[in-house]
Amino acid sequence: MHLKIRLKCRKYEIWAIWLFSFVSGLFLLHFSIALILINKEVPQSRGMLYPRESETREVRSLDGIWNFVRSDQANPTQGVREEWYSKDLSKSGPTIPMPVPASYNDITTDNLRDHVGTVWYDRKFFAPRSWAVDQRVWLRFGSVHYEAYVWVNGQKVVKHEIGHLPFEAEVTHLLKYGAENRVTVMCDNALIQTTVPQGRITELPNDEGMTIVQSYTFDFFNYAGIHRSVHLYTTPKTFIEEVVVTTNLSKDNVGGEVLYSVKFNGSAINEADNALYVRAQLYDREGKLVANGTSDAQLSGSLQVDNVNPWWPYLMHPEPGYLYQLEVKLHASNDELLDVYRLKVGLRTLSWSNATFQINGRPVYFRGFGRHEDADVRGKGLDNALMVRDFNLLKWIGANAYRTSHYPYSEESMQFADEHGIMIVDECPSVDAENYNQELLGKHKSSLEQLIHRDRNHPSVVMWSIANEPRTREMNADSYFQLVANLTRSLDKTRPITAAIATPWTDDKAGRFLDIISFNRYNAWYSNTGRLDMVTKKVVEEAVAWNKKYNKPVIMAEYGADTLEGLHLQPAYVWSEEFQTEVFARHFKAFDILRKKGWFIGEFVWNFADFKTAQSYTRVGGNKKGVFTRARQPKASAHLLRKRYFALARELDDSSFPEDLFTYIADMGKTENA
Repeated sequence: MHLKIRLKCRKYEIWAIWLFSFVSGLFLLHFSIALILINKEVPQSRGMLYPRESETREVRSLDGIWNFVRSDQANPTQGVREEWYSKDLSKSGPTIPMPVPASYNDITTDNLRDHVGTVWYDRKFFAPRSWAVDQRVWLRFGSVHYEAYVWVNGQKVVKHEIGHLPFEAEVTHLLKYGAENRVTVMCDNALIQTTVPQGRITELPNDEGMTIVQSYTFDFFNYAGIHRSVHLYTTPKTFIEEVVVTTNLSKDNVGGEVLYSVKFNGSAINEADNALYVRAQLYDREGKLVANGTSDAQLSGSLQVDNVNPWWPYLMHPEPGYLYQLEVKLHASNDELLDVYRLKVGLRTLSWSNATFQINGRPVYFRGFGRHEDADVRGKGLDNALMVRDFNLLKWIGANAYRTSHYPYSEESMQFADEHGIMIVDECPSVDAENYNQELLGKHKSSLEQLIHRDRNHPSVVMWSIANEPRTREMNADSYFQLVANLTRSLDKTRPITAAIATPWTDDKAGRFLDIISFNRYNAWYSNTGRLDMVTKKVVEEAVAWNKKYNKPVIMAEYGADTLEGLHLQPAYVWSEEFQTEVFARHFKAFDILRKKGWFIGEFVWNFADFKTAQSYTRVGGNKKGVFTRARQPKASAHLLRKRYFALARELDDSSFPEDLFTYIADMGKTENA
């Protein structure tokens, strides 16, 4: 979506007519000459290092209570035309307080939940006088969903499309130092057929005339707003803009290597020789220096680590998630220290074949979840308390992995996964992709480029997922996903590629471009509802068919059943806790059959916790397939799954059982006669 289009269309009715004509034209072209997709370059991200304080940098949070105004749904560009950004929002109309970060949908008691279109935020802040001297200042947003326009003191500084990903802009020249400043954000949540993810806007009659309705096929609520933290941070005039890290281990995992590459922004201190260099130092968990070195002229180098502590997944090693700290110092040719940036590094290697996935030379069997960033009241807003609770539950239940279904998760959660040894299948925001066209392809590729740019240094990220349940039987699906997969490999060759596919294996056109096949199927729920006798054989047969078709490792990425907490029915009946437990047990039997074949490498339950969806007569307060409730309390199936995951950890990784895994029942030994 482009602002110029919105400015021309004062009502969504006109926009919808234009959109319908556009999509209809693509539809006709699609079937008349088979739409040709061109492999165009996507813009390359720059910078975006996570804001961290150091000797040369300051970080200030702008989180808190902002002012908020919703636009008239029938007049979404009113605020732009009337230049609301040029003054306090309160001067353009009544405002309400809105927490940041948070989704705005569930905060109020009116119909803001279902608002379609633009909303506005603003707040004031001071810029200290000290920032005016030899400093550059940057404004960074962790995520705004879906599209954002940002102004500082009335001047537009950045536009960003695609939620769940960070963006930033330099605001050095726009700030008033030693005085009050204002930041204004316009956020648009509308999804159409060329956004990622896709949706549709329609105008329907209601009791008062006509209303705008947003629809989408994906099964989670389209929460919107400023979802993650907003920061101001400073850098020196010449600073470290990017750090890229890759690691290697020796065959015996005794020695390690950290390869780093640095890019700087700004001019060299000595313009005559332009000879900057980097001094890199690596510290272990106790703060002991274990390696150091100086970069070459291209600001690249390597550090050799003896007696290395590799990064291992949870339950594969007594010390999972071992992280070193890499200290990067940028120097001028006269040895003047220009900038310092520090980041955590995990040393590990990944390898895969047509049958296995290995970390540090050992086979991995994934046991985990599909998840959502979702909670009551705050929606998809960053919540550190909830994040810590979720990781405690992941470790309690014995999971070693999860997929960031169906969009990139917060940077803070990625850092937590690094620290706790939880492997991540990192997924871009493409969900239920269909009607493949050039504009959609460009945005899909851009979402992956931004995701890989953001997460490439995380040891927890072991796989890229390029889509969830795309319509891979459609015409052009093969050429579309070939281009998407090729881009992903060009950006990172160190991790395999997957996609969670729901199309039957007989019709799929995308699997041949993947390294690992992941499939979603809901036996006894969406298929053969209630028939527990139609699970095990069907799961085995489908997994075998996927492997036979593509000769690649296979993961079951989604399975499960909706469960209303507290509903107990015997014999098991749909929606009861007994039924969810039985569905899991029938899948476990299938997975154990498949594990013996050598190429089945993982099982992911759908879902970790209950979550909100659009209103539907098939959903009672949202999707209830969670093993945990939305309040993060276990259902009966959680205790069964816990026994399963720890049993697998003991069998495959020689891990021990937690003391509370089994409840005492009885002494089964013989008693002596008196």
